[in-house]
Amino acid sequence: MRWILFILLFVSTSSVAQWKDFIIGVKGDTLNRVDKMGLKQGPWVHKYETVRGERGYEEEGEYKDDLKEGNWRKYSLMGDLLAIENYRWGFLDGMSQYFDISGNLIREESWRAFNPNQQYDTIDVEDVMSPGNFNQVIVKNEGSSLKHGTWKFYDPSSGFINKTEFYLLGKVDKSNLPPTLAKDTMSVSAKKVQKPKEVLDFEKKNAGKKKIRVRDGSVGY
Repeated sequence: MRWILFILLFVSTSSVAQWKDFIIGVKGDTLNRVDKMGLKQGPWVHKYETVRGERGYEEEGEYKDDLKEGNWRKYSLMGDLLAIENYRWGFLDGMSQYFDISGNLIREESWRAFNPNQQYDTIDVEDVMSPGNFNQVIVKNEGSSLKHGTWKFYDPSSGFINKTEFYLLGKVDKSNLPPTLAKDTMSVSAKKVQKPKEVLDFEKKNAGKKKIRVRDGSVGY
């Protein structure tokens, strides 16, 4: 039994010795680890107090060589989930979701991160003339994230989408609007009925006279 305790103590001590700094979590695991090179590694928890009216929050996720990587979650100081963000190379990448204080989804964002170690990067762009087919486009790497893909804005009370935006490398893309956009966003715009030429001529001729009811093809109740 003594040997087992000694081995466990040795393994624990040797694993901790590789870190320049760290804290012990409530579950006994090591968090907020900084390696000998001064780089953040592994699971981290950040806490930001309320300052000058800005609400405080906590966020948790993982670092890889001092850069945020993978799934990060943001909470209010009361423990309410506020956001689920995804990172690559320290930049937002892929889908991120945001919630109100009641836990209702209010927004989904789509991002594309670029490798900061490369001067140029390639990205797949869907062919507008041939949906489902993609072409590789070489872009200059600015070492950051760009809005890329579909952004959805939700009505938190009903859960319906009330607005959809499409981005292509940081710019609004209007060429990729799906034909079901009106249905998806729960907003159907009424088509304006054009008056026939005969009706327009009649109204012009009788302008200023006693108002006469005219049928123009529109439906009224």
